[in-house]
Amino acid sequence: MSQQEGEDSAREKLKASLWFSIGKLVDEEAGLLNTTATPQFIGAMSEMVWAQLETVAIDLEAFSRHAGRTTITTDDVLLMTRKNEALQGMMRDFIEGEKAKTLTAGGKGKGKSGGRAKK
Repeated sequence: MSQQEGEDSAREKLKASLWFSIGKLVDEEAGLLNTTATPQFIGAMSEMVWAQLETVAIDLEAFSRHAGRTTITTDDVLLMTRKNEALQGMMRDFIEGEKAKTLTAGGKGKGKSGGRAKK
């Protein structure tokens, strides 16, 4: 199998996983609202989310490259949220919480992500 075929296969597996996850979330919400969602709706939602994820991935890679790094860090993610203060606040809280968990678990240093959130 060529590298391109392997990437295409991985991409299709990711898309199928995304479709499944979105389907579960939509079904849960539809159940709470006493309604249903068609497979076409779930498919359209999955395609929209996939397109957004591709855009975010390109932007994150660009931020990382601009900083002279080959690895995306939490700084890049926070930069991505710069135009949405509420989302940026939630992301900062999440990052700080994860860092606190890492430190209390006996780890010292950067943790799994390797990135540092700046205030």
